[in-house]
Amino acid sequence: MNCCICGTVKNCGSYLNKVFENIEKIGSLFNEYKIIIYYDNSDDNTLDILKKYQKQNDRLLFYVNKTQISKFRTHRISFGRNFCLNYVKTNKHKFPYFIMMDLDDVNCKNINLNVLKKALYRNDWDGLSFNTDPKYYDIWGLSIFPYYFSYNHFHQNEFNNYNKIQEYVDNILKKMPKNKLLKCLSSFNGFSIYRTDKFLDTYYDGKVRADLLPKFFLKIHSNTSKSKIIFHDYGNADCRYEDCEHRAFHVQAVFKSGARIRISPEVLFTSLEI
Repeated sequence: MNCCICGTVKNCGSYLNKVFENIEKIGSLFNEYKIIIYYDNSDDNTLDILKKYQKQNDRLLFYVNKTQISKFRTHRISFGRNFCLNYVKTNKHKFPYFIMMDLDDVNCKNINLNVLKKALYRNDWDGLSFNTDPKYYDIWGLSIFPYYFSYNHFHQNEFNNYNKIQEYVDNILKKMPKNKLLKCLSSFNGFSIYRTDKFLDTYYDGKVRADLLPKFFLKIHSNTSKSKIIFHDYGNADCRYEDCEHRAFHVQAVFKSGARIRISPEVLFTSLEI
């Protein structure tokens, strides 16, 4: 079985050598693997490292973007992820699996390869992400009962904020047996592996796509948060125009192709030596 390992990169030079070391370990689990990277103009030595590593590992292909795609960060990231995804779709007969991963500090820790190896022997997921230590951090890309939409699009009160949802998810993952998976609608957490055939009719979208979710899901989140959906600018992103690009990607796969999006309670990348 083969896998295509994908990522977008900008100003990640200080992390890339360790990330590539982890990618090579991941690649060892497959008969063959390819690395597809979308590079956006950086202020550091990211491009130099990509060129140097490509000489060491000809499995790496990278695209250098020279144009400003959008003023919105999530729109730019979506464009890059879709570039990688289009390569996977074009070569779907070669890659029954693909991985989308961040190429920064999240994935330059030591990898517990056995966690991913065990997951490959399971047949109860189509998109699988993993827990992180000390906490599950990617709350923006998470859609899970009863928090189906972005926490940024509800009033930031005691019922609905980042810490509240993080505590909710952490408690579930800590109590789960290690061999169980948590069902959700969207989860990335810096690294996810996918069965390609379930993601051929979907794409990344960093715009606000509440239209992709059933209305009663939005109502459940609204009732839980005691707030109507709002579109204010909270500073980190202009939430009138931006949402996490992974939500649209996963939601489309779930409702179009019946994809099973799951979270493993096990930690894949750890600061401890394995």
